[in-house]
Amino acid sequence: MVSVFGIDGREIEKIELPKVFNQPVREDLILRAFLAIQSHKRQPYGPNELSGMRTSAHYHGKRRSRYTMMNREIARHQRLHSKTVPFLFWQARVAPQTKGGRPGHPPKPEKDWYQKINKKERIKAIISAIAATSLKEFVKARGHNVDEIKELPIVVDDKLEEIKKTKEIVEFLEKIGLKKELERVKKKKVRAGKGKMRGRKYKKKVGILFVVNEDRGIGKAVRNLPGCEVVLAKDLSVEQLAPGGKPGRLTIFTKSAILKLGEKYGSF
Repeated sequence: MVSVFGIDGREIEKIELPKVFNQPVREDLILRAFLAIQSHKRQPYGPNELSGMRTSAHYHGKRRSRYTMMNREIARHQRLHSKTVPFLFWQARVAPQTKGGRPGHPPKPEKDWYQKINKKERIKAIISAIAATSLKEFVKARGHNVDEIKELPIVVDDKLEEIKKTKEIVEFLEKIGLKKELERVKKKKVRAGKGKMRGRKYKKKVGILFVVNEDRGIGKAVRNLPGCEVVLAKDLSVEQLAPGGKPGRLTIFTKSAILKLGEKYGSF
């Protein structure tokens, strides 16, 4: 049995959790499913097939000719032959170890990044990730502040889906004891490394996941909370439940979403 909270933060009833929350947590399956989903989004990449080859450099290999490279202390690379631009005369090109040469072993655009996963394995991973949301040791291991929460998962009345203002969502979260969690997700730090130059300067915290049966306005209210997401129960995936492949994200379910999950995964 688990308590159902009203939007005023008070307990209004108790319901029995579906069997999906009592399943064992398979961290290996969760990670496998997460990596498979990530691989489906990966785009092929690689250099242009003509990179390093757009040059007039050629090999001066003929013996006893004016511009031969035989019997000279010079590497036998393909070289530019330019009298008009003196500083380019005898410049090596084409070979990977030369300035302006082609890439040596570049990433291949034709490489297949797609990872396959069996349907039953994927569903089992989702079930395991759902079960992890009800275990406090997994939730705390992800860094969430749930010391003031008496029981997990957090189940709320369906009226939560109708909230359209961020202020009201914040008030509700503070009433049920998640004030410290809201303070935690506000913090961000500057990323170490060159990612700062590539459009991802800050590392942000992963916050609360709201699982609802129907979005009747809550999506607009939650989108202003850093790190927080709203997802429909029918669209739930490992990517939202276990970011980075690590289970135990702090999740708030509406009552109808809990019943929907019981119907969908009750036979597994």
